[in-house]
Amino acid sequence: MSTSSTALADEGEVGHTTDADPDIAEATVRLFGDPLRAKIVRLLADEQMCTCHLVEETGARQSTISHHLRILRESGFVAAEPHGRYTYYRLRPEALNTLIAAIAGMAVQAQRAQTLRRPCT
Repeated sequence: MSTSSTALADEGEVGHTTDADPDIAEATVRLFGDPLRAKIVRLLADEQMCTCHLVEETGARQSTISHHLRILRESGFVAAEPHGRYTYYRLRPEALNTLIAAIAGMAVQAQRAQTLRRPCT
């Protein structure tokens, strides 16, 4: 699979390749590579929140929260929905399911590879 993590999230592709797919690793890092971003993902798994809620829950600055939300939106894992003066953010379950399926496919591939060993020259 040679698509971006956004395409991974949007198109619902599942990686069945012969090599470990760097897009899967990149998408995983986009979600959990930063402790604050991982906390935002966990919070959004429970309910839709606006930036002010995330600032309150995490203690992080508004600009920092906005930065992480932008990364998550650009990666396709979070959607934004305006509601009056505020914008609410939610996780996109279809994007998470795609990532889970891709990781599960990689786990199957790794299981099969347990008996394969490239000879040294």
